[in-house]
Amino acid sequence: MRQSLFLVTLVIDDYDRAKAFYCGALGFDCLQDEMQPDGKRWVVVKPKGGDGAAFLLARAVNDAQKAAIGNQTGGRVGFFLKTDDFAQDRAAMLANGVRFLEEPRHEVYGTVAVFSDPYGNTFDLIQHAAPAAS
Repeated sequence: MRQSLFLVTLVIDDYDRAKAFYCGALGFDCLQDEMQPDGKRWVVVKPKGGDGAAFLLARAVNDAQKAAIGNQTGGRVGFFLKTDDFAQDRAAMLANGVRFLEEPRHEVYGTVAVFSDPYGNTFDLIQHAAPAAS
């Protein structure tokens, strides 16, 4: 059996605000933005050129969902955005107003820095280290 994770729900407060951040500041593609019969929208965004999972932007509709906005992973880094050009992507993100919570670090697995979305969800921007020569 072959399986893959293709969609992750991200609880947000406003569709347009979230779409502006993910598609504007981060440069994600908007794969879908369709009205639903109950007044909700089906909004799916995904990193450009990526082969991983996309986000379903889901507007909170009750107190429990509103309480989860920005804290879906209990304060831990919850999302990991892989890049093949850390310096270029970080510079573009900074120019678009993305808030980094730390300076880039060089770890054994690669270059990484934590950034935040407007809600407080945290992400690692990571460029993996080149494999060691054999």
